[in-house]
This record gives sequence, structure tokens and C-alpha cells, in this order.
Amino acid sequence: MTFKPAKALVAPLFALMAIAAIPAMAQSIARVNGKPIPTARADALVKQLASQGQADTPQLRAAVKQELINREVLMQEADKQGLSNTADVKAQMEQARQMIVIRSLIADFGKKHPITDSDIKAEYDKFKATTGDKEYHVHHILVETEDQAKAIIAKLKAGTKFEDLAKQSKDPGSAANGGDLDWATPAAFVKPFSDAMVALKKGDITDTPVKTQFGYHVIRLDDVRAAKVPTLEELKPQITEALQQRKIQEYQESLLSKAKIE
Repeated sequence: MTFKPAKALVAPLFALMAIAAIPAMAQSIARVNGKPIPTARADALVKQLASQGQADTPQLRAAVKQELINREVLMQEADKQGLSNTADVKAQMEQARQMIVIRSLIADFGKKHPITDSDIKAEYDKFKATTGDKEYHVHHILVETEDQAKAIIAKLKAGTKFEDLAKQSKDPGSAANGGDLDWATPAAFVKPFSDAMVALKKGDITDTPVKTQFGYHVIRLDDVRAAKVPTLEELKPQITEALQQRKIQEYQESLLSKAKIE
């Protein structure tokens, strides 16, 4: 005699089988030649695109699904041809692995050593102190030797126009503009130049050549005005990034100092 299960038992059995299959189906968005593409992979790509400004929409998720299917098809073909095992591909994969792990390390370090508002304020105060509260509008002529600079000063005292003599300046950025360096704070220049500049009165020209690592300068001060220093809020993103980079650099240097390198 053949055993036939009662109808009352068949329905619950199929229901249990269907329920058991739901989690497996929910964990993948598609299958390519029997290989599932994890839903988590799609979610990660959507999150990455959303961080770049794209809206998380059904259309985006559909595009992501198709993209991951395309990738899986290509990966399976590459594996079939044995390309994943070539020395060149393995070397590139190792480099990519290193970069991913290092980025994770740096991100973790940043979370554990955040930049505080007091750090930003202290850096901003240093910036203000270094920048100063005045801007200077100057012209200059740059030459190779001290004698050349002295000759230019003599010609200027004799009445030759500064802008005409500036055409022979070694500074290509300002020579074509009559030696004009526009408005700038002392911090924008090397110290010998800025020291000579701030010592001048409006309209004056340096009596003696000013030597820097670039050569010899003849400087004319045109005007002085109060500096327009950006506010803390305006500079906060730049300061934060600079401090983060500094901390990362210090962290790397500390690791290098402890490492045994042969």
C-alpha cells in the first residue's frame, strides 16, 4: 500500500519550505550562472553613489543591479580564462588591497583622534598673528647682481619710470605688469623682502638692494590698507583638513620611527 500524506500536513510543509527559502532569496539581488550577487554588495554601491550626491531611487537601484550583473558576467569569464591567477593581476590586486586597508587604518585613526574646535581656534589665531592686520601694495624689480640693482636705483632717482625698468626684471609673473605684485600681506613674502617692504613709507623705494634667495630686489611701496582676514567659519574647512593631514603625517612618522627597516 502506498502512503499518502494527509492534506492537512501537506500545506504546512510547503509553507515551511517557502519560509526557509525567503532569507536566502533576500540576501541576493540576482544569480549569474547560479552564483548569487549579495544584496549587501548592492547596498554598499548605492551608499557610495549616494555619498557622491545621487538620490537613492528605484531607478538607481535598478542601474546598480544591472551594473553588478555586468561585472559578475565579466568576472566569471575572466576566472574561466585564468586571468585572476596571472602574476600581473595578483600584483595589482595586492596593491589595491593595501590601499583599501591603509584607507581604513587612516579613517579609524581619524575617528579616534578627531580635530576639536579648540584645535581649530588655536590654528586660526596663529594664522591671524602670522598674517598681520595690514596689506601692502608693492612693485618690485628682481635682478641677478647687487650692482644691477644699484644701477636701477640710481636710474629711478634720476627720474626713470619704475614700470619701464621693471621690464628687465627676472620675475616673469610681474615684469610684464611693471613689477606689480598686487595686494598682499607680509606673510606672502620671504622675510628679507617683507622686512624691507614694511619699513617703507607710501611712495618710497628701497635705497639699497634687498637680497633674497631669488636675487636682488628693488621695492616700491604704493599703498597700505587694513587686511581683510577671513573669518574663522570661512577658514574652518581648510584648517580642519590641514590639521587632519598634519596628524596623519605625525602618525605615519611615529610608526616609521618604531619600525625595524633593513
